[in-house]
Amino acid sequence: MFRSSHFAILLSSLLFASAHAQEAPIEQQAACVGWLDHEIGQLHTNKTVDLCAETAGKVVLLVNTASYCGYTYQFSGLEALYQRYKDEGLVLVGFPSDDFNQEDDDAAKTAEICYINYGVTFPMTDIVNVKGENAHPVFSHLASETKRPNWNFNKYLVDRDGNVIDLFRSGVKPDSKKLVTAIEALL
Repeated sequence: MFRSSHFAILLSSLLFASAHAQEAPIEQQAACVGWLDHEIGQLHTNKTVDLCAETAGKVVLLVNTASYCGYTYQFSGLEALYQRYKDEGLVLVGFPSDDFNQEDDDAAKTAEICYINYGVTFPMTDIVNVKGENAHPVFSHLASETKRPNWNFNKYLVDRDGNVIDLFRSGVKPDSKKLVTAIEALL
C-alpha cells in the first residue's frame, strides 16, 4: 500500500532532483562565441533574435536571403532542412538583405513571403546589410573567415564551437548532398 508519507518523500526527492538537474556546472554550459554575441530585431515584430541564445553549442547555418530573387524558392528547402535536423542541434537563421536590390523595403511584405508563402519557422532577422562597410558584424566576420556574400542565399555553416566551416553559394540547394553531408558530419 502506498502511504501519503511515501508520496511526500517521493515528491520531495523528485523536486530536489529536478531543481539540481537544472544547475549544470558552468563548464558544461555552451558558451557563446564573441562574433555571434548580438541581438538583432526579429523580422516584422518588436522582438529580438538573441544570436548567442539561439546558437551557443549548436551547429548553425546562417543565410542571407531576399524575397524577390531567383533563389527565393530555397526558403522551402531551408525550412525542410531545419525541420529535419533541428532536434539534433541545427539552428538556421535567415538574414534578409537588400544589398543585391531584391528585398522589399516593407518588412511586412518580407515577413509575408517568408512566413506565409514559404512557411518559415526558423528565426528571421530584420533586414540587414551583408556586404561592404555597413555589413552587420556577423557578416563582416563571415567574410573575414571565408568570402562575403556574392548574391542572395549564401549559406555559412558554423560548428558547435563557433568555427566557420564552409560557405555554400547560392547555387547549392538546401537539400544538396554536399550541404546535407557537411551538416550531418557536424551533428
